[in-house]
Amino acid sequence: MTATKTVAPLSELLTSGSAALLIVDMQNDFCAPGGYIDTVMGKDVAAAATICDNLTALVSAARTAGVPVIWIGSDYSPERIPAAMQRKLDQRAITAVCCEPGTWGAQWFGVSPMPHESVVIKHAYSGFSNTPLHGVLPEKNIETLVFAGVQTQVCVESTVREAHSLGYIAAVVKDAVASHTPPLHEASLMNMQFLFGELCETTDVVAQWAPRLLS
Repeated sequence: MTATKTVAPLSELLTSGSAALLIVDMQNDFCAPGGYIDTVMGKDVAAAATICDNLTALVSAARTAGVPVIWIGSDYSPERIPAAMQRKLDQRAITAVCCEPGTWGAQWFGVSPMPHESVVIKHAYSGFSNTPLHGVLPEKNIETLVFAGVQTQVCVESTVREAHSLGYIAAVVKDAVASHTPPLHEASLMNMQFLFGELCETTDVVAQWAPRLLS
């Protein structure tokens, strides 16, 4: 008879010294009224503001515990994005640039990095695609990634999928991710839990990193 393999619980992985918090795309163009998603794509960005308190709690807990916080941002300038992304924009006759460097749209929304924290700028939906992220993580001995940010079914899931393929353990904080399309948000959470990672809540993470912040 084959012995049952013991699988470490997420709580153990969070406190192993090999976890990092990844904040994905919390920028005005994705999250704020008047930004790209609101004005160009015509989507409701209200959900992004609802996760800011939880994001603040996660970031505070990570900093208190000495857990690395890594910020994933976007720059979708036409000369930097893949041809396939540009094709989708051309099909929609969209010429506006999302998160153009130096603009209000590229600035952080709700939460922001400290000067010493790593910032990785991507030009596609996955935070690993042609970025230094996969090089930054081994330098910090990171094996478990805790995900928060937007959009759940686009850049969050794209990055989670690639993290899974690269061998990282992915945990998605389900009350600290948001989307402009609620049905796709829910479907994405189900899909990620089924195949690519596991779901948890903000209090689950804070309880491991900085329990005094819950009192």
